[in-house]
Amino acid sequence: MEYRQVGRSGLTVSAMGLGCNNFGARLSEDDTAKVVHAALDEGITFFDTAAMYGDGLSETYLGSALGPRRDEAVIATKFGAHRSPGTDQATGSRGSIIRECEAALRRLGTDRIDLYYQHYPDKHTPIEETLSALDRLVRDGKVRYIANSNVSGWQIADADHLAARGRTDRFIASQFEWNLLKRGAEAEIVPACRRFGLGMIPFFPLASGLLTGKYSAGEPFPAGTRLATSSYFAKDATEQNFATVERLRAIADEHGHTLLELAVGWLLAQDGVPSVISGATSVEQVRQGAASAARTLTHEAVDAVTAATEL
Repeated sequence: MEYRQVGRSGLTVSAMGLGCNNFGARLSEDDTAKVVHAALDEGITFFDTAAMYGDGLSETYLGSALGPRRDEAVIATKFGAHRSPGTDQATGSRGSIIRECEAALRRLGTDRIDLYYQHYPDKHTPIEETLSALDRLVRDGKVRYIANSNVSGWQIADADHLAARGRTDRFIASQFEWNLLKRGAEAEIVPACRRFGLGMIPFFPLASGLLTGKYSAGEPFPAGTRLATSSYFAKDATEQNFATVERLRAIADEHGHTLLELAVGWLLAQDGVPSVISGATSVEQVRQGAASAARTLTHEAVDAVTAATEL
C-alpha cells in the first residue's frame, strides 16, 4: 500500500481509503469488524465515516472494530448534516460543532478525530465562526486536522482567505464527487483545491458500481445492488454512461487492467489526490480495492482514459 500526505499537512493516509457509510446500515457490528480488520491487514489506514451514517452507528461500529488497533488508523468523520425544517439550522455554529464533536468522540471511543469535515456548507453561520470553533477543537487536541465537503470553488477560496486573516486553522482537504463518469468538479473545485493546497478526496469513485462492470446496458440491475435499491443512484445508468464504460473496458483490456483498476488508478494519478475513498460490504471487496490501488497506471493509460471520458 502506498501512503501519501494530505494537502499541505503532515497527515499521512493510505492511497486507498475505506468508506464507512455501509456500517450500521447494510452491515452489522460483527460484519463491520471483519471489514475493518481486513482493511487494516491490507494496509488501509484511512477510514471515512460521518455522524449521519447509520444515524451514528457507523461511528460506533468503527470505533468498536478498531479497539486496540486505534493507533493504526486515521479516522475521518463529519459534522453538519442537513437538519429537518423547524429545528436549529445552524449546523456550523460554535455550539453545534462542539456538541457534535463530543458526541462523535463518545461514539468512536477515542480521544481525538484525525480529520474532521464540515459535511455541508451552512448558509446560516458565517464561515469565520465555523473556523473559529474548529480551531478551538484543534487547540484542545480533540481534532488534528479540519476539512470541508460538498463545497464550491469560491467557498474553498473564501474559507482559506478568512482562515489566514483570522489566524485560525485552515482546511487541509476537500471531499467531493469525482469519477470517470462525473468530471464536472474539474471546472472549479479541482483548480481551487490545487491553488490553495487542499488535498482532494473523491467520493463515489466507482460511480455506484457502474465503473466495476457489474451492470450491463439493457439488463436488470442485480438484486441488492445500489442501483437496484435506490432511484437516486439508478438515474446515472444512462445510455451515454454505458457507452463510456464500454470505451473504458476496451482501454482496460488493451493495458492489462480491470475497470476497477482504471477508475481508481486514474484518480490516484491526478495531482493533489492523496486517497480514494471506496465503500465495502465484504472482506473480498476490501481486498479488491486494496489491489486496485496497487496497480499504477502508465502515462499512456492515463491519457487514454482522460480522452475517453472528456465531454
